[in-house]
Amino acid sequence: MGKKVKDCLIYIKNITIENRFILCLAVPFLFMDIILRTLILDIDFFPAYYPAPNMFTLSWIVLFIGLIASLKGFIGRFLYWLIFTLSFAMLLVNSVYFSMTDFCFSFTLLELSGEGSAYIMDAILGMPWWNWLLLLLALVIGILIFILYIKKVKLQTNNWKRLGRCIIIFIILHILAVVVLGPKNSELKWNTFKNPRNVYDDFSDSNKCMKVTGLYEYTLRNIYVTFFKPEEVISAEDKEFLDAIYSEENQATESIYTGMFEGKNVIFLQLEGIDSWLLTEETMPNLYALQKQSINFKNHYSMYTGGGSTFNSEFAVNTGFTTPMSYIENVYSFHKNSFDYSMARLFKNLGYTVNAFHMNSGEFYSRGVNYNSWGYDNYYGLIDVRKYKNKEHYLDRELILNSTFYNEMFKRDDKFVHYIITYSAHTPFSVDKEVAKMLAEEKYGKDNIPQLTEEECAKLQAGETDYFIGLLMDALKENGLYENTVIVAYADHYLYTLEDKTILDQYKVTENNLINHTPFFIWSSDVEPENKYVVTMQTDILPTVLNLFGIEYNSNHYLGNDALANGYKGYVFFSDYSWYDGNIYVENGEVTYGGTANQEYIDMMSEKIGSVIRKNDLTLRYNYFKDMAKQKKKSNDTVHDSLEE
Repeated sequence: MGKKVKDCLIYIKNITIENRFILCLAVPFLFMDIILRTLILDIDFFPAYYPAPNMFTLSWIVLFIGLIASLKGFIGRFLYWLIFTLSFAMLLVNSVYFSMTDFCFSFTLLELSGEGSAYIMDAILGMPWWNWLLLLLALVIGILIFILYIKKVKLQTNNWKRLGRCIIIFIILHILAVVVLGPKNSELKWNTFKNPRNVYDDFSDSNKCMKVTGLYEYTLRNIYVTFFKPEEVISAEDKEFLDAIYSEENQATESIYTGMFEGKNVIFLQLEGIDSWLLTEETMPNLYALQKQSINFKNHYSMYTGGGSTFNSEFAVNTGFTTPMSYIENVYSFHKNSFDYSMARLFKNLGYTVNAFHMNSGEFYSRGVNYNSWGYDNYYGLIDVRKYKNKEHYLDRELILNSTFYNEMFKRDDKFVHYIITYSAHTPFSVDKEVAKMLAEEKYGKDNIPQLTEEECAKLQAGETDYFIGLLMDALKENGLYENTVIVAYADHYLYTLEDKTILDQYKVTENNLINHTPFFIWSSDVEPENKYVVTMQTDILPTVLNLFGIEYNSNHYLGNDALANGYKGYVFFSDYSWYDGNIYVENGEVTYGGTANQEYIDMMSEKIGSVIRKNDLTLRYNYFKDMAKQKKKSNDTVHDSLEE
């Protein structure tokens, strides 16, 4: 056995020496991939030492070498320069674009090339000097390797055997790279954005895709997905359904609330896990005081989905749509869709700056690319702007105490929209872990912490969110923003993360989807406090706010409605198609909770809910707003041409 191993090693050594000049061809391509991995090292996903991206890169390099070193004379030299030039060009483009935006380049951006052309030179000049040095080094290595190859290797005939072996190695490595990514999530799960195989198959998040695949696989698969992958064709029936909806110009109706807050700043305050039973004067005095001085929607529900309820609320408030129900797709995968009527874009049209603030990085839930696709100026994550050693970023107070966040939020002269997402009331609810542990140590002393129940921990953590509310209001006052800022506050979901579900039985209806009851209110220093008992859900928040700010919009562009409109009759629907209108809760066509209603009304409402869900799912699935924009541009061009004639 020992002799066989020795003979094998000697054989490998001899092969390596014999082909050393050919193997040198791998150096420039490997170096370019390493440069890009260095550039995106801070992307918090899929470490560079994992097998898959390295296997993808090696497979392509083997294929490149096989083509270059197996084809004779001019053809081999031409292929070297062609492959090297294209690879270097993609490295350069990614380097420039990432240094400017923190996103890897995608070929889908070519559709926006006209908009960005004016900034190309600024982007190139703004790239760090050390990055230019690495690019120059890659170019020099590429030239030197070519000279070395030409001098030492003279191929008079095509070496088809060598090329065949390289192709076989490429196929094997490529298949193995896909296999080691693991299985794909075929069901709706909140953490699908973390699954490397889903990232690879969907190929929608450019940063995560680059981390999973490396430069060469990313580039070629991105080309395929962007230009050659067959698009799912919408059926004539579904297109007719959407065309009928979106062809109508259904402008929002005016009411006594229309334009009430016109010209003011606005803070969207998404409260992680702040269930209705937590918002009390005892547990959250600051938030409770705001609610008492607000337009308070007492019958609000945050529709829960298994695909990430926190981000579903972000998606709903920003776009007016929600997680698809007739097919499996997480909403954070729709950032390549067009959202021309998003909250951010409508406010930006009026001269507002729009920024988001949260504890977590832009990679989590693919927030960075999603907020960019919705039209935000920036997404700020605490852990992206500062390195925290002791998890202080888990405490909501840090959203204000962090100097970068404070300056971006309050030290400004322009009109602003801030989308702030809290975190501290997040699971786990135990004094042995994370937020509850830090707060218990602070309150009782490190060696004097009592045994707290899960309910007590939840209230302790909600108190931290309330502390943040106090800091927020103080900061608004200190910076002269208190009287000119509106706060739109709502919970992302009920506290479903409690292990002891009997806690919820004490405070709310838990036998059906009405367990999703959560707070929602709109505060301004000059608003007349009032309670509203109409039913609302996340998708109603955006149209309600737009009308309060006097922003014109087509109500057909959203699922929800202005909850303050005259004659508004609200409802909430859930992922199992059940619904509630404030009087009856209907499940599978039958009233299972509440009052009574005739069958005709139940059937009418059930059909309406089905139509709304169908509108939601088809609009997202087929990126219908993008087609609308194309049709509108085509129509405008036709009108323009006819006027010129």
